[in-house]
Amino acid sequence: MTERERMLRCIELRGDGEIFSSVSIAWPVWEKHAEFFEKIKNECPDVKIFAGKDETRRAGNKIRDKWGCLWIYPIDYLDGQVIEHPLDDWSKLDTYIPPDPDKYVDWEKAKKDVKEAKEKGILTGGGIDHGFFFLLLTYLRGYENVMIDFAEENPNLYRLIEIIEDYWLKVIKKWIETGVDTIGFGDDLGLQNSLPISPSAWRKYIKPSFKKFFTLCKENKVHAGLHTDGWIVAIMEDLIECGLSILNPQDLVNGIDNIERILKGRICIDLDIDRQKITYSGTPQDIDEHIFNCVKKLGSQNGGLFMKFGAYPGTPIENIAAVITSFEKYHDYWKNR
Repeated sequence: MTERERMLRCIELRGDGEIFSSVSIAWPVWEKHAEFFEKIKNECPDVKIFAGKDETRRAGNKIRDKWGCLWIYPIDYLDGQVIEHPLDDWSKLDTYIPPDPDKYVDWEKAKKDVKEAKEKGILTGGGIDHGFFFLLLTYLRGYENVMIDFAEENPNLYRLIEIIEDYWLKVIKKWIETGVDTIGFGDDLGLQNSLPISPSAWRKYIKPSFKKFFTLCKENKVHAGLHTDGWIVAIMEDLIECGLSILNPQDLVNGIDNIERILKGRICIDLDIDRQKITYSGTPQDIDEHIFNCVKKLGSQNGGLFMKFGAYPGTPIENIAAVITSFEKYHDYWKNR
């Protein structure tokens, strides 16, 4: 089978137990230790290891995005912060013009790329911006403003949600037309120990749109995957109900036992390995034990488990190497049961 076929079988819980894993290394880390990581790449062929830099994210850059939000980037090639919110006053909503979905990507090129990738046996995917919905509300309005909007049930919130929803539905339809296998969504819905809004508010304002997005994918036989940082235990059932195929939750924040209890066997788990505790201040042995525990509890002979890790400045390179070697070590664990 091609890699595409094997990955689709894993997503659909009809695989052979193979665990697909990847490590994304932040450019400041990669640049300083490139030779070290190239050696590990050669030693661990089953782990996808990559690094990249976006020149717009150079330290000190200020960039206005397609929604009109002004971003500043304080650290080279890492994420930034919105410092100007185009809808900080609701009076601006009547004249607000959202971006054009036709310009989201070069759609003709995307269609060609998808066709070529499938011919090579590569899983194909369309991308939806990180922070595409809940976070976008905070970017457009400002965090404090939108928290007050939720609390006061401001009717303008529905108007803005409709604008965002309409945009993404059009983008999703265009991705479906290219023939992709998956569409990846990214939106950090949780804080460290809770949701930023109540579960009932989330179900009232966010869930209806998510259900439209993911159902549209499902109806067209495209797998929808969602990355979301933070604690989301209270809405995991809702996300499954919305039609997701793949969920990328953080491990320790949500608890391995909670992830096993709610998600295992029902959806493909694309587990986000801890970046705050074990991999930051633990030993390589601690890391291996943690990853093995994740594999034992969340993997199966039918697949359904992917693992990924983001390596950022401050994490010891020996610990990053430990994650990679453990991913390689347990790649076939369930194939041999």
